Amino acid sequence: MKLPVIRQIYNTCSVDEINNSITVLENISEVSSIKGEELDVIGELISNLCGAIEVHQLVSEGLQEKDALNSFMKKVLGSIDR
Repeated sequence: MKLPVIRQIYNTCSVDEINNSITVLENISEVSSIKGEELDVIGELISNLCGAIEVHQLVSEGLQEKDALNSFMKKVLGSIDR
């Protein structure tokens, strides 16, 4: 996950647009001719899109954008440390 990518998605896309993008990427990932490297890229894109959705949710709950982004990244880093 890359915070600048998540921020860009958050700032330029609605939750519906993000969900549509995730659906398209999930469908593409099911094609049998997709290579491992391509799946890794698709997975990274989906992770960033899901992060942007979570930031949208945190902002809708009252957090400022900066705090929502930091909170999300702390959550991600905390789950990695487990």
